[in-house]
Amino acid sequence: MKMLFILAGAVIACGQQQQPPPAPDPVVLMVGNERITKSEFEGILATLPERQRPDAQNPAAKRKIAEQLAEIKALAHEARERKLDQTPRIQTQIALQTDQILANTLYQDMSSVKPSDATLLAYYDAHKQEWEEVKARHILIRMQGSRVPLKPNQKDITDAEALAKANEVRAKIVAGTDFAAVAKAESDDAGTGANGGELGSFTRGRMVPEFEKAAFSLPIGELSEPVKSPFGYHLIQVESHKTKPFEEVRADVEQKIKPEIAKQGLEAVKKKTPMTFDESYFGK
Repeated sequence: MKMLFILAGAVIACGQQQQPPPAPDPVVLMVGNERITKSEFEGILATLPERQRPDAQNPAAKRKIAEQLAEIKALAHEARERKLDQTPRIQTQIALQTDQILANTLYQDMSSVKPSDATLLAYYDAHKQEWEEVKARHILIRMQGSRVPLKPNQKDITDAEALAKANEVRAKIVAGTDFAAVAKAESDDAGTGANGGELGSFTRGRMVPEFEKAAFSLPIGELSEPVKSPFGYHLIQVESHKTKPFEEVRADVEQKIKPEIAKQGLEAVKKKTPMTFDESYFGK
């Protein structure tokens, strides 16, 4: 029955948006005395979620939906014969469903408004950190309880031992030992250790919070103190730190701002429409 309910919503939506069909427009389905033309049926298909919309070259899939639609129509005709559509409960449900379709359509319309260049640039300037990017490398020293598995025959050292080892490794690098060579020999991150500790470039939200905070605050080229995370102790060195330019992320900014615009539109509608709640019934 789930598909029937989805189709029922599509029928209502189509009924509200339907335009007079162009001639000739053959009848492709009859349920009782009700005729459904090709354009009407295709209008119903267009309102279905994309994943449930049949391919134009797949008659069998279209027929399956037509059969489900016919079931809805037959049941609805019988319900009207029994005057179920005149009961207060059903009238309330129909009104609510219609309101929901209208509300969703308006919200989608508000979300599809194309923001101006000035609006996009203002959003970019206010959220620049979302497009910050660092390129870094690290050395990991794991400790007991780390999310990183032990290597074969590796000793499971304590937190204190891991911190002490991280400081020893750091001292070697500060003294002049090549970072990449130390990473290959000492790092417990097998994935990056073999590559000299290279992590490549990443934006905010890609790393665990402790690592991210250190990486985005480190001066370029400076070696961090040991940074603890659920994986162990990290020695981090940032190789570059930049913010992607507006033109490069313009499409991304537009996608991010559309929900904000829709939310603003919703708030404007709510301010325009008086709403009173009975606090003795609903509470505050």
